[in-house]
Amino acid sequence: MHAPIRILLVDDHLLVLDGLKARLGLETHIDIVGTANNGEQALEAARRLQPDVVIMDVSMPVLNGLDATKRFRIELPNIRILMLSMHDDREYILSLIQSGASGYVLKDVSSNELIKAIETVHSGNTYFSSGASDALFRSHPTPTQSFLNEELSQREITVLKLLAEGHSNKEIAQTLHISVRTVETHRQKLKTKLGIQSTAGLTKFALEHQLI
Repeated sequence: MHAPIRILLVDDHLLVLDGLKARLGLETHIDIVGTANNGEQALEAARRLQPDVVIMDVSMPVLNGLDATKRFRIELPNIRILMLSMHDDREYILSLIQSGASGYVLKDVSSNELIKAIETVHSGNTYFSSGASDALFRSHPTPTQSFLNEELSQREITVLKLLAEGHSNKEIAQTLHISVRTVETHRQKLKTKLGIQSTAGLTKFALEHQLI
């Protein structure tokens, strides 16, 4: 049996916290280890409780979700951050991705989708609800194929797309029928060519260029 996923819930609305605790508490593979009402409390609680995933609101007093995510990346980089918000502003979502969030889910999703998002980010991948993805693509032009071909090979574009969709190196290798080492080589070439050193940065690039 796998150990349950340890969750820290962060929201300044008590009713939201109570609702999340009640629903997620029904899942045997999820353990709610604590709650917090703002980013500062979240950081303090995370240091003490060492959760696997922090589910955090964006708009909060004292320290908001964006600034808290930046501090989590520096101070507690092994903890995965899943943003849960009612805001679908494209630039804000991109800022959160760049700051280190592993996923962004709008509050109108079903509980089953939230659980899927938790499982996805806990496994080391990224997750964006359909509403968040729609916001990212809204009024954003698709780049020409010639632009991408000037920057990347077709195989590199394919690997980048799969990375941005949240697939692991092993899953990409299986999908493309290549070795994991080859995937790692493509991944390093992507970072070098694009001047991007993090998976979150590669995901942001893929989103901005509508590869997913």
